[in-house]
Amino acid sequence: MVKVTLLCTDKNHPVFPYLQRWREENQNKFEIQILNSVKEVNDGGDILFLVSCSEIVREETRSLFKHVLVLHASDLPTGRGWSPHIWDIVNGKNKIVLSLLEAKEPVDTGDIWKKLPIPLTGNELYDEINELLFKAELELIDWACQNVNDVKPQKQPFVDDNYLRKRTPEDSEIDISKSLDSQFNLLRVCDPNRFPAFFYKDGQKYTIRIEKHEN
Repeated sequence: MVKVTLLCTDKNHPVFPYLQRWREENQNKFEIQILNSVKEVNDGGDILFLVSCSEIVREETRSLFKHVLVLHASDLPTGRGWSPHIWDIVNGKNKIVLSLLEAKEPVDTGDIWKKLPIPLTGNELYDEINELLFKAELELIDWACQNVNDVKPQKQPFVDDNYLRKRTPEDSEIDISKSLDSQFNLLRVCDPNRFPAFFYKDGQKYTIRIEKHEN
């Protein structure tokens, strides 16, 4: 039985319940554990998946596993760095590409195992985007576990090291001097709980949360 470790360093991350559900649904197929810190890694296994992992995983830890894999929401080598799918949507892209790759230094340069395109209609809100992305992540995790002995990784082509910066709460600010339509993509990617959209009016800060009206 394939021994799988899922490392997600934030229990409050919206992907975490998806990982827990995947473990429950596949506990008879694979030996699965979910950890929240590199410090919790006491033994190795077949695959270590880094899912929304904000900690650095050193070679000392990676060497405990046959494979250490990262889920990265961009069409690598384009979009290395932080929150690539959020930047893509803000900039008007209508498709997310999820890459499954080997963990390697520098970050996001490892060999590619598989890519999965995720088309968007343009009206999905944050929770809907998350659901599409997280389901795709579980699909790639499942695929990797089933095909671990048959994968032929593909090396990434060389590109200049141009990494996306980490998004901050300030990136959720709405400019009230601009139209709502021109900022809709920003509105739809703002996490309403962790990084809600906001604006300032006469020195007062206001928070914006949007939801679809159900007829």
